[in-house]
Amino acid sequence: MEERQKNGLDEALETGASAAHLARGAVKAGKAVSGAAKGAAVGGPYGAAAGALWEGRKFVGKFLAAAAVLLLLPVLFVLMLPGLLFDGFSSAFSPSDTENPILNSETAIVENANTITFTISSILGEGMEDVMERIGRDFAASDGDEMEVINPYEASPVYNANLFVSQYCAAKDKEFEDISISDMAAVMRRGKLHLYSYRRTEEMREKTVEDPETGEETTISEKWMVYTISYNGEDYFADQVFSLTEEQRELAADYAQNLSLFLGDGLLQNLENWEGNSIPSLGDVRFTDGSTEVVYFNQLDERYAGKPYGTDHIGGYGCGPTSMAIVVSSLAGETVDPERMARWAYENGYWCKGSGSYHALIPGAAANWGLAVSGCTPSEPQRLLDALADGKLVVAIMSKGHFTSGGHFIVLRGVKDGKILVADPASYKRSGQLWDLSIILNEASRRAGAGGPFWIIG
Repeated sequence: MEERQKNGLDEALETGASAAHLARGAVKAGKAVSGAAKGAAVGGPYGAAAGALWEGRKFVGKFLAAAAVLLLLPVLFVLMLPGLLFDGFSSAFSPSDTENPILNSETAIVENANTITFTISSILGEGMEDVMERIGRDFAASDGDEMEVINPYEASPVYNANLFVSQYCAAKDKEFEDISISDMAAVMRRGKLHLYSYRRTEEMREKTVEDPETGEETTISEKWMVYTISYNGEDYFADQVFSLTEEQRELAADYAQNLSLFLGDGLLQNLENWEGNSIPSLGDVRFTDGSTEVVYFNQLDERYAGKPYGTDHIGGYGCGPTSMAIVVSSLAGETVDPERMARWAYENGYWCKGSGSYHALIPGAAANWGLAVSGCTPSEPQRLLDALADGKLVVAIMSKGHFTSGGHFIVLRGVKDGKILVADPASYKRSGQLWDLSIILNEASRRAGAGGPFWIIG
């Protein structure tokens, strides 16, 4: 086994790694190599590389002509995805799968992806402890009588692991031999104070106190220090910790897109080919063919498509806020349109630049509007059917398939003739069709966060 690790694929990896920093521009064909996800589904990582090679042939052709070594599929695969997914190529084989090269081992790649997610989540927890300590020190030095901490991330942290991974690897483009999960963890820990920040406001609040001897009540005034915690976002981390150049930012964005497509995690929620286009206003649309009357919104509606979602637009990236606008308007007794929901999502830290929404938006928005919410997995189909039959709505994060080529939030709104009714915020046509439950279950994100890929609301 040891000898096998030192030859064959090991040589290919070494060649690919050496070429990577010279030819990293190949990754800039990220949007053109979306065939990676398709290939991976049927042929493992080598199939992914083959699919990408074909679909992105006009982009990589020039590159291949200049560097024939990249005809090696493993090398192309290396260039398409951040090296951290393979734990920095420290070995041709993984301890979790000693029979298959890591580049073609779903077991090894999934284990690395899970380790990365766990590592980042742990560091975020440390970052939260750090900001709480800073708040404690600030309050101790203040003249406040009491304090209150508003923490939107207490129940569920928000983050995009793909962006952290991609930014780290982009920053290491000339030091690729140092890439490893442990090194990324060390870098992030050194910069954890940049993960969260807080703002402090002061309030005077009245309080009634009772004299223990006389029982007499008096009203006193207290100075409260109110601390609101904010997640600074991966973009801020890219500036303050990784210090990415503009070229490295572009590289990281392409890495992240390819990684999301490959993993099928639904973290990349952009509509393909959206370039400011919209559809005529749909007006007041309500679906009444399910157990619950559903108020429908479309993110491409001319009333909302061009409106901002952070620095992005609802038309291209607003399926999350639009889905929750549908849910809240249908269940909470007030109309909340996509523009208002997008503004709320941005202000409360659920917008992810260039990717759409953190999955935590769904339970966060439901809770804000007083709606009960519980996560559900694809292994609980009867629970989904029972919830829909009971008049509840279900938000689903979908991956590549009938509804999206990447990631996309939709609303499951009922059951009819044994099939599922949906409210697709990007397609009025799909919203009028009946869908097999198997399609919904099979195409739901395999790596959803915040309790997903299904959230039962109502």
